[in-house]
Amino acid sequence: MNDITIRTMLPTDWEFVANIYKEGIDTGIATFETKVPTFETWDKAHMSNCRFVAESDNEILGWVALSPVSNRCVYGGVAEISVYISKKSRGKGLGKLLLQHVISASEQEGIWTLQSGIFPTNYGSIKVHEATGFRMIGKRERIGKLHGKWVDNVLFERRSSIVGVD
Repeated sequence: MNDITIRTMLPTDWEFVANIYKEGIDTGIATFETKVPTFETWDKAHMSNCRFVAESDNEILGWVALSPVSNRCVYGGVAEISVYISKKSRGKGLGKLLLQHVISASEQEGIWTLQSGIFPTNYGSIKVHEATGFRMIGKRERIGKLHGKWVDNVLFERRSSIVGVD
């Protein structure tokens, strides 16, 4: 992972970001979504800052973005993470690099809590979240259906040690 560049995601990256998202959807353990939304729909659901892609040799290998957890002002410092890695780049430390990058960037934006809902069978995602300071705070049983079957979701949280500590 020496030749990886992490940079701000651009709207022109959407085709590549969407393809990686589709690969995640296809695993059946990454999201409740069953199809990739349009860029416009995705864009409205995610914060305009803290969107990054990882690339090597002009190829996007993964992405990370934040979504607000609520539109209420008291939750302005709390965001949910989406992180997706291309099929060929999984298991090589790229998820950890992206999470570390977005953690740092989110703190610069005043975000004190990051959370992530992960399927209990997504062992790779659980491992990388734990490796970057997230802790499991609970399990939401039968929180949603995927292809007609109930699925649990494990909730992970990371609290900043520099933002929101006073």
